[in-house]
Amino acid sequence: MANHPLLLMLPLVTSFLVVVNGFLAVAALEEGLSTTTRDTVMGQRHRGGRELDECQLSRLNSLEPTNRIQCEAGTIESWDPNEDEFRCAGVAVVRHIIEPNGLLLPSYTNAPQLIYIVEGKGIQGLVLPGCPETFQSSQQQSQYGGSRERGSAGKREEEFGERGTAGQRGGQLQDQHQKIRHFRQGDILAIPMGAAQWVYNDGDRPIVAIVLLDTTNNHNQLDVNPRRFYLAGNPEQEHPSQGERRRHGQQPFSRRGGQGGGEGTGCRNIFCGIDAEFIAEAFRVDMDLATKLQNENDNRNNIVKVEGRLQVLRPPRREQEMERGSRRETEWETESERHSRRGGRHGGGGYTEEADSNEGDQEENGVEETLCTMRLRENIADPRRADVYTQNVGRINTVNSHNLPILFWLQLSAEHGVLQRNAMMVPHWNMNAHSVIYVIRGQAKVQVVDNNGQAVFDEDLQEGRILVVPQSFAVVKRAQSEEFEWVSFKTSDNAMINAAAGRNSYIRALPDEVVANAYQISIEEARRLKYNRKGTTVFRPEGQGRSRRAEA
Repeated sequence: MANHPLLLMLPLVTSFLVVVNGFLAVAALEEGLSTTTRDTVMGQRHRGGRELDECQLSRLNSLEPTNRIQCEAGTIESWDPNEDEFRCAGVAVVRHIIEPNGLLLPSYTNAPQLIYIVEGKGIQGLVLPGCPETFQSSQQQSQYGGSRERGSAGKREEEFGERGTAGQRGGQLQDQHQKIRHFRQGDILAIPMGAAQWVYNDGDRPIVAIVLLDTTNNHNQLDVNPRRFYLAGNPEQEHPSQGERRRHGQQPFSRRGGQGGGEGTGCRNIFCGIDAEFIAEAFRVDMDLATKLQNENDNRNNIVKVEGRLQVLRPPRREQEMERGSRRETEWETESERHSRRGGRHGGGGYTEEADSNEGDQEENGVEETLCTMRLRENIADPRRADVYTQNVGRINTVNSHNLPILFWLQLSAEHGVLQRNAMMVPHWNMNAHSVIYVIRGQAKVQVVDNNGQAVFDEDLQEGRILVVPQSFAVVKRAQSEEFEWVSFKTSDNAMINAAAGRNSYIRALPDEVVANAYQISIEEARRLKYNRKGTTVFRPEGQGRSRRAEA
């Protein structure tokens, strides 16, 4: 019985199972790293590992645009991406001003984009590869030539006319395209890298949009230079490189023969470098139409004026419907924010709690399936959605990957804030992200401090300027105008802050004895430091004037 073969094999089998389980555990760990930690580490290395001293900044500056492109129906202004502050953060910034009835030509970039709509409203088309063309003007005609089936979109058929494919028999399919999205003032728009988009101003005042390109995102395999690839027109580069300035319009490569417009011309969309013969074959059109894609004699630049009005398929925008939808959305969010948006994404800093459920943050039907149906827009200027609010003092709204899931893939987030005159935002630091602050209106006194305790910025920050606050640098701001309004782009999908003062601050979490010994003060003074400021993130220093008079 003691020498039974099965008993003799038992230790061997046990050892084998242990080894196999060990291999499986390692494989599972490696798989987990490949989908989470490894991507994060690679992204951080790509962002911060270009040069070790990129963020050794002894002084910060508030920055203005350095390049301006005047277009037929608007203006494009860009900040120099080679400024030390932008190189530290690994981003580039552009301001688009699109006049009414202006069309920003289709283009894509080598980096993900986060766009804040400062002013105006319009429509955006975003082309996502593999997504269906869900907007159609009509159904197909009967194969035997019967009358058209005119649904709700039948009225628009007269506007578009006959656009069937030449040679198609039995029916003609009218205009169809991917989803068109409306946007308005205060919206954040998320654009994946390489996705082509166009923008049209269908309102009665200019659109002003601030665009941040995250050039050091780990999805950008090209280089850290911001590049926009236009698919139409004869546009100028928003961020011309030094080499492009030297060439002053000369093409970097010479081409042999062909009918293309890439050699010796000012044509600058991607079709300009392709032979017209190849274009004709690819689109199955004649040579005359193929050469028109190259826009050799187009002098309208990046933003063009539409003749008449742009007629595209989209649901009607009725003010009463928008108001009803906004009320429903507000009522829904009041209930759901206790679940999917709770956790003090701001609240003076600290770590963000994971949402119990993301169901409330999905597309209107409550189901998130693919990138094709993922929400790409969130309004962060609506006071009713404030994450931090103090009456007659100020408010802060945030958007991150919890309430706009696509930001998880883009690794970006944003913050919108408003401070009344003399109101302050507590001293704090960004724990895991750089912050790019754009002033929408007003001005504020801002101080930024580095790791040596030196003030690297101590100036007024004014409307239209940008201030880059590197990760971990302490910052405090105080409004000097009736209202100071800003938007901050942050280089993490779940940016977190840690406050130095207030109810949720680091000092509130320290024991009294630690505070007393660290600052060489009494226990009573330590408790005053910890508990005198009752607010969290924004406050008004109401006792400051009395203290100064008492000292005098």
